[in-house]
Amino acid sequence: MSSTPGLDQNQLLAALPSAELKRLLPALEWVALPLGEVVCEADAQLRHAYFPTTAILSLNHVLESGASAEVAGVGNEGMLGISLFMGGQTTPIRATVQTAGHAYRLPTRLLVEEFNRAGVMHGLLLRYTQALITQMAQTGVCNRHHSVSQQLSRWLLLTLDRMPTNDLVMTQELISCMLGVRREGVTEAAGKLKDMGAISYRRGHITVLQRSLLNREVCECYQVVKTEFARLLSGIKYRQPAAT
Repeated sequence: MSSTPGLDQNQLLAALPSAELKRLLPALEWVALPLGEVVCEADAQLRHAYFPTTAILSLNHVLESGASAEVAGVGNEGMLGISLFMGGQTTPIRATVQTAGHAYRLPTRLLVEEFNRAGVMHGLLLRYTQALITQMAQTGVCNRHHSVSQQLSRWLLLTLDRMPTNDLVMTQELISCMLGVRREGVTEAAGKLKDMGAISYRRGHITVLQRSLLNREVCECYQVVKTEFARLLSGIKYRQPAAT
């Protein structure tokens, strides 16, 4: 298992006992996910579940007009494909790559089989699903009641939590699509954070300079999501990596 790249970088896979992981390991495929790739279209059935290691996926609800907004993000704390084991098979949500990187993918059949064994993965996936629902609900409240600068701060902090660096490859246009606001609103909010000394940006890149300033600007929605993920998943006992 030690030769498998990044296997322990995904928190759900890292929490599986060796026996359960051993059943899945031959079918786990390490794949590259380039920026902007559509992993799953709305109302399409996934052929694989995805467990990000360094990539971050954006779950977006797309309206008939073509307008869209992010309802949640998925990074190394979770997985894409809850509809596969919840019985719904599909969702009206499009999954795209927000941050390029890698993920492990697992064929649908094997994920469902492992879930139905009612072992450790069964409990992990149910707790993760509850945490994801909280993130979706809080995102909806935040987008309705809080300023764009607060929303942007929340989004930046959640993204940073999933990354080893403070440098984000991200355009303001893409952020405006994710937040569901006009690009001018993102420009104004980013300008405010820049003037505070919280971030710097150039074309296609945003660098967080002082996270403490983002923490000062962000609304309570960020902490609500963080607290719920910690409550549901912090008790997980992680498997020790195999010796090399």
